[in-house]
Amino acid sequence: MKYRVLVSDPLAEEGIDILREFCDVDVNTGLTEDQLVATIGDYDALLVRSGTEVTARVIDAGTKLKFIGRAGAGVDNIDTEAATRRGIIVANAPEGNTLAATEHTMAMMLSLARNIPQATASLKKGEWKRSRFMGVELNDKILGIVGFGRIGIEVSKRARAMQMKCIAYDPFISKERAANLGVELVPLDELFRRADVITVHTPLIKETRHVINEKSIATMKDGVRMINCARGGIIDEKALADGIASGKIAGAALDVFETEPPTDSPLLGLDRVIVTPHLGASTVEAQKNVAVSVANQCISVLEGGPAKYVVNAPMIPAEQQALVEPYAVLAQKMGSLLIQLIEGRLESLEITYGGEAAALPNTKFVTRVILKGLLDPILQVPVNIVNAEFVAKERGIRMSETTTEEAQGFRNIISITAKTDKMTESVSGSVSGPNRARIVSIGGYMTDLTPTGHVVISRHTDKPGVIGKAATILGRVNVNIAGMQVGRHKPGEEALMVLTVDSAVPADAMDEIKKIDGIHTAKHAEI
Repeated sequence: MKYRVLVSDPLAEEGIDILREFCDVDVNTGLTEDQLVATIGDYDALLVRSGTEVTARVIDAGTKLKFIGRAGAGVDNIDTEAATRRGIIVANAPEGNTLAATEHTMAMMLSLARNIPQATASLKKGEWKRSRFMGVELNDKILGIVGFGRIGIEVSKRARAMQMKCIAYDPFISKERAANLGVELVPLDELFRRADVITVHTPLIKETRHVINEKSIATMKDGVRMINCARGGIIDEKALADGIASGKIAGAALDVFETEPPTDSPLLGLDRVIVTPHLGASTVEAQKNVAVSVANQCISVLEGGPAKYVVNAPMIPAEQQALVEPYAVLAQKMGSLLIQLIEGRLESLEITYGGEAAALPNTKFVTRVILKGLLDPILQVPVNIVNAEFVAKERGIRMSETTTEEAQGFRNIISITAKTDKMTESVSGSVSGPNRARIVSIGGYMTDLTPTGHVVISRHTDKPGVIGKAATILGRVNVNIAGMQVGRHKPGEEALMVLTVDSAVPADAMDEIKKIDGIHTAKHAEI
């Protein structure tokens, strides 16, 4: 049966063609919230641009939804928290329109410096007023970039080619990274004081709403120029209009507004304001790129794979993926093994990252993968890295995550301790290379287990004959033993046996093993 996908905003045909190879696709644009609520229950995925408001009502009605894709960068029209609670992956296409938004920013900056739109309008009216449109050179001016992500970086490259001096503010990038790009990273208040031109390239979140306001404008240079091709609401439009009217601000160029279309904006009547109707991503190339990106991510998620640009789960930057991914693979297998070893209601989890694992740049991602491995096999609701923490909290599972330099003799170690109302069990694992990970401890007993395939794990009294009897039972039901390990603390006391087997062990054979004299517990698990 094919998956069904609803496209509720105009999307480039190249993306729709990709979807139609794998899915049944309906393109139905201009839907109201009520109409969307009435129809979304039939679909596995929803693809939008900026026109569709994906509210909590819509998400709750989408009982089959697994994926919401935004063909573009901004996702402020999607209730990502509601999607997260439902376990729905939300992804965007941030790179597809990077160059389009960058070039639009540069066009706005040059137009602002040389009064090109105003001069064009004047000349078309039959006027020849050259002195009225005296401009400024950008050479040697200081460009302040608020938000030094993909677009901010690309803008800085072009500005530096024009001999501008670039300073930037971004709390999530290192000074070394900025310096390598020829940009000085500064505090926001310093950027406001020093910049001749300010351009914003941040998402609209609580911390960035009206970050440029009456108070911050008062600290800026007289004659500063401002550009916003990011999101309406980052600049307080009334404060901006007042600054232009007073002469504090020489001019502004805006592609986005707090309310779109901006019918009542005070900025529309000001000659020194250049405006465009949200055209930052409006190039043929950009629309094709974002449509293809979000379509490919949609298909990947529906087929059980990952989305490249998930926005409502911890993300691994490309430069960190090779480092983090081996730990994540091991972590899911550890969680999967642990849930098969415990009995009773899971009450708490303690996760410890030791040695080199403590320095991982994204332990939160690894923790969610552990939760997925633990919870997905036992719950009806799908558990993934999007909703894993929500699912755990909803079920009252207490969690702690700690880091330590101690690695128990290994270079790195991840340890998980699960407490239930009946028992406590633990599993530890270590990564020694890109494709080499091991379970190194179970319940405090040392092991060296490759985390894949079928295993039989038992606790028994360390005495002759116990292991042989278990092997005999397995041989009788034609289950081949591929490997065996025994861990113990002292001879004659309790020991842990791990048998790697080539196939699943029948339930009646496991029952027989459990009855062997000296065996305390025995579990069959598939990792």
